[in-house]
Amino acid sequence: MKYTHLGRSGLEVSRVCLGTMNFGPHTQEADAHRIMDEAREAGLNFFDTANAYGGEDHRGWTEEIIGRWFAKGGGRRNDTVLATKVYGRMSHKPNDSHLSALNIRRALDASLKRLQTDHIELYQFHHVDRGTPWDEIWQAVDVAVQQGKIIYSGSSNFAGWHIAAAQEAAARRPVTGLVSEQSIYSLMQRSVEREVIPAAQHYGLGLLPWSPLHGGLLGGVLKKEHDGVRRLGGRAAQALEAFADDIAAFESFAAQRGQEPGDIALAWLLHQPAVTAPIIGPRTSDQLAAGLRALEVSLDADALAQLDQIFPGPKTAPEDYAW
Repeated sequence: MKYTHLGRSGLEVSRVCLGTMNFGPHTQEADAHRIMDEAREAGLNFFDTANAYGGEDHRGWTEEIIGRWFAKGGGRRNDTVLATKVYGRMSHKPNDSHLSALNIRRALDASLKRLQTDHIELYQFHHVDRGTPWDEIWQAVDVAVQQGKIIYSGSSNFAGWHIAAAQEAAARRPVTGLVSEQSIYSLMQRSVEREVIPAAQHYGLGLLPWSPLHGGLLGGVLKKEHDGVRRLGGRAAQALEAFADDIAAFESFAAQRGQEPGDIALAWLLHQPAVTAPIIGPRTSDQLAAGLRALEVSLDADALAQLDQIFPGPKTAPEDYAW
C-alpha cells in the first residue's frame, strides 16, 4: 500500500479511501465486515462514511455497522483513519441537520456512539451551509477539538469560494481550518479543475474524489453490456448514450494497454494534482480488489495526453471563460 499526507496535515493515509455508503442498504453487515477486514489486510487505513448513510428509513445504519466492526477489536480501530460527515437531515425535527453549533455538537456525539469510538480523525462538512456563519462553525469545531472528539476538519461538495471563505475565517481565529475537500471528480466529470482544485492547492487541502468511475460508466460498461453482464437504466443510460463515443474510445485505449478501464480511471485520478485518495465504494470483495489494482498502474505523459483528448477538462478560471 502507498501512503501520503492528507493535504498539508501530518496525517498519513492510504492512496485509496474505502467508501462505505453501500454498507447496509446494498451490502449486508457480514459482507461489509469482510470487506473492511480485507481492506485492512491490504494496508488500506482510510475509511470514509457519513452520519446520514443508511437510507431514509435508517439514518446512521452505516456508522453502526462500522462501529460493530471496531468492537471486534484486534486493533481495528487503532489501524483506521476514520472520516465521517455532518450536515444531512437525521430527522424532521428542527436543528437536526446543517452546521449550526447545536447540530454539530449533537450529531458528533451521536456519530461517536454509533461508531463505538471516542474520537474521529476527520470530521467533514457534507455540504456548505449558507445559513450558518463560519465563526459559529469554527467555534463548535474548536470545542470538539479541545474535547478530543475530532482531530481534523474537512469539507465536501464545496465550491472554490466556499473553501476560501472557510479558510479565511479559520485564519482569523486562528485555527487549522480545513485539511481536505471531498468532491465528485472523474475523467467524465472534471468541473472541479476550474476553481475547486486551484483553491484546494492554494490552501493546502487534499482532494478526495467521490464517484471516480462516474457511476460505473468508466468501469468497462460497454463491454459489460455487450456481454450481458450489466444493463443500465434511468440517468445512467442517458449519460451512456450521450457519451457513448467517448466511452468507446476510452475502453479501446484500455484494451490496447491490456488493462481494465476502471483501473485506468482510478490511476488517472492518482496522477492529478491535489488528489490524496479516490474514494472507492465496493459492494463486494472483488470490487475492492479491483479498486486496489489501480495503485500499480502507471500512466506516462503520452497516456495522460491521450486521456485528455478523450475527456478534455476545463481550464482554470477565469481563463476557461474569459480569455
